[in-house]
This record gives sequence, C-alpha cells and structure tokens, in this order.
Amino acid sequence: MMSRVVVFLFAFLYLLAGSQVYAAPAQEIAARQLGNLQCNIDRLSIVAGLASLQGTLKKIASSDNSTADSVATVQDAVSGAQGAIGVIAKALLTGQAAPAAARDQVQGNLTAAATALADVTSTDSATSSIIAKAGTLLTKSGAAGEGVVANCK
Repeated sequence: MMSRVVVFLFAFLYLLAGSQVYAAPAQEIAARQLGNLQCNIDRLSIVAGLASLQGTLKKIASSDNSTADSVATVQDAVSGAQGAIGVIAKALLTGQAAPAAARDQVQGNLTAAATALADVTSTDSATSSIIAKAGTLLTKSGAAGEGVVANCK
C-alpha cells in the first residue's frame, strides 16, 4: 500500500514539474498576444478609428458627387488596411505571430489612403468640413497603428 502511494506521489510530482516547464513559454506567448493595457488601447483605437473613417467617407461620397471617385480610392485603401488588421487579429487569436506582410499592408494602405485623401477637395464648405474630419480620423488611426507597433511586443 505504501509503495502505491509513493509511486502515485512521484507520478503526480513528475506531471506537475513537467507542466511547469512547459507553462512558462505558453504564459509568455499568451501575455504577448493579449498585450498590455496601452497595446490594447492602441489596437482598439485603430480598429474604431478606421470604422469611423469609413462612415465619414460615406458621408463625403453621398454629399458631393464630384468627389465620389476620389473618395472610393480612399475607401478601398482603408478597406485594405482593415482586411490586413483582420489577418493580424486572426493570427493573434490562434496563438501565432502577426504576419509581417499584414503589418506592411496596414501601413501601405494607410499611406495610400492619406495620399488619396489629400486629393479630395470640394468647394462646398460642409463637404470640406467632412473631408477635414476624415483627415483627422486617418491621422489618429495612423498614430494608433504606430502605437500598436511600439507597444505590442
């Protein structure tokens, strides 16, 4: 009877020790994927900022037909950034590292959106105000993206 208890105790300790060896890297990976508070604020800010930007771009396109083509170019670039963010989010949720190509796509699409938005102009003061708001949202989204790169390691 005593030998069974000793064998059981050693088996239990062996399994416990083995799980502790493997738990540290898993915890590190989980912490990195979850990110700290500032990382998650930046992540949320870029996602929310781009969603708000898309809504603002729709207002521009509906208020001024002369800007529709230019605005569509900006919308496509923003959609590309959102799609790349989706790829990154999927990787993080499955415990994988964010693909460098997706990070590059976010940056490239935000740059393309800024370039295209700079070409959107209107003689209507209300539309011009919405265009300015879109520029502010894009700038804030870009800053949040830079925050993700800096704070999510």
